[in-house]
Amino acid sequence: MTTPAMTATAAVAPAAVVPAIVGPATGSDGGTDDSACLRVAADFVRRHDTATLLPLLLPGLDGPQLHALTRHLSFAHAALLVFPPDPATLRAELAACGLSADTPPLPSSVVRDRLAARHRRDAAGLDVSILRPVVRGADGTRRAVEVFALTVPPGSDLWDVAEHERIHQHEAHLAFEVLRPEPLLLRGLCALLADRGAVPDGGGYNPHENGTVLYFTVPAASLAGYRRVELYAPGDHRDVLAGHLADGSAVRPAGRPSTGAPTDQPAETLLRLLTGAWATQALAACARLRLPDAVPPGESVDRAALAHRTGTDPRALATLLRYLAMLGVVTAEGERVRLTEVGALLREDAPASMRPLALMYGGPFYRSFGALDHTVRTGETAFDHLFGENHFDHFARDPELADLFDRSMAASTRMFDPVPGHPALVAAAARPDGGTVVDVAGGNGELLARVLTAHPGLRGVLLERPHAVEAARRTMAEAGCADRCSYRVGDFADVPAEGDVYLLSRVLHDWDDDRCRAILRHCERAMPAHADLLIVERLLPADGSASLATAWDVHMMCNVGGRERRADHYADLLAAAGLDLLAHTPLPLDAALLHARRPARP
Repeated sequence: MTTPAMTATAAVAPAAVVPAIVGPATGSDGGTDDSACLRVAADFVRRHDTATLLPLLLPGLDGPQLHALTRHLSFAHAALLVFPPDPATLRAELAACGLSADTPPLPSSVVRDRLAARHRRDAAGLDVSILRPVVRGADGTRRAVEVFALTVPPGSDLWDVAEHERIHQHEAHLAFEVLRPEPLLLRGLCALLADRGAVPDGGGYNPHENGTVLYFTVPAASLAGYRRVELYAPGDHRDVLAGHLADGSAVRPAGRPSTGAPTDQPAETLLRLLTGAWATQALAACARLRLPDAVPPGESVDRAALAHRTGTDPRALATLLRYLAMLGVVTAEGERVRLTEVGALLREDAPASMRPLALMYGGPFYRSFGALDHTVRTGETAFDHLFGENHFDHFARDPELADLFDRSMAASTRMFDPVPGHPALVAAAARPDGGTVVDVAGGNGELLARVLTAHPGLRGVLLERPHAVEAARRTMAEAGCADRCSYRVGDFADVPAEGDVYLLSRVLHDWDDDRCRAILRHCERAMPAHADLLIVERLLPADGSASLATAWDVHMMCNVGGRERRADHYADLLAAAGLDLLAHTPLPLDAALLHARRPARP
């Protein structure tokens, strides 16, 4: 994490680069990192429930429609397709992620047939099975990770199928079980999803488990990170399925692209999009007024008592609470109010509290987005235009604002959860003399503390500016790692040598390409021949699909003059610095972990 006033020095002219495109789950040896994908899916299932997930999938879902869907649907699982060489390997990968399937695998005729049609293969030659390891939600609800497994033995001619599917993730989806699967209700649910912009995308009946699935593509504005959603209805509902498939195969008028928005209500769709700024300010006001802190977790509070506790006008508060309920932040039970899991994240004492992020996005960054048109017109960063200086210098001069920024960055640290398990860190921890991890621009030390906590044999070095080093010392002390971490005050030109693993977390997206090359060259010069570089960033999708990275790309352009990038763009930047991008694997919150090192020498 780049802190205020930490800059790249000595920008280096780009050298000739070798393009490299790496699939999202491809390792340096051509193998897969199915375990990382499984861990991310399991984490997603644990953190979400029906009421919080539906508004993310279907932006603009209002109170009555949300209530109708949550009455009849239950979030059941997140699904992904993996490619083990044999069943034993799949079981081992599941076990490594803490997932255990308590039933034998069943054949998946639906996914098998979709793969056969997509790749023009004989369905009989595709061995696709389903496993559903159980995952408990934060509220104790029993859910699952639905694992489709296409067996791809070494040397199989299915390797190209596997590579295509890893890149495009056609079968990844979120599933909701229909609680009372009657034909009339199923048709009504399909119509409601279509009304909110979901587009029919196939389905099928699986006789092995007597269940019907209806797939939809979600609107492009969806924020859930998954492009497809499934309605699962126990029983044989092929009559409803036939109409669903017919709707999905309907031909659009020539020249009209699929936008995911209902074609008969464009004005309503646009109005819902235009009110997005109101949602930002409603959440920021909720945080400023400390409404979540006045509602004990798991309890409900009388609305009048809440107004008294927070010093707010009862009538105005009721209006705000009604809007927050529509956004899925609170639920109303008569005159009583209860926080949802989303709303609980705005409590100041919540683990990885997102309250600072709400204050930041509803404060300085909200103001700068008001000048987005200036950035697009001139190329000048809107923040600089409004405040007369860049984001880092402005925050560095205001200790209170700098502290808010640091805490807002910490609000997204759940993306770090899988990082300590990366093979490069595991290998460094296994070194006989104990390995060393260097965190470049490591901020308050949150990521490094997690790594050192997970691997007691590792030592850490954190490079940062003076004010951030003091914050990092406190983080390390709280984590019990103070005796295994040293600190280097300096800039990117001062990257320490002799590390085994180097970390760059959410740093490169702050800078333009020239600065990124300079930062990476500083790292490359410091890295011993055997060292690994791990980079945490959000990746723009190569196929233009919906992603948080696309929104953050606008944010970076508007506020710091940086940008998000595709994986192949990062590969080019690394190559210019003499490093190879070996692999990238998904992390929570739509982030990714990129693994790079020096190319092997003859």
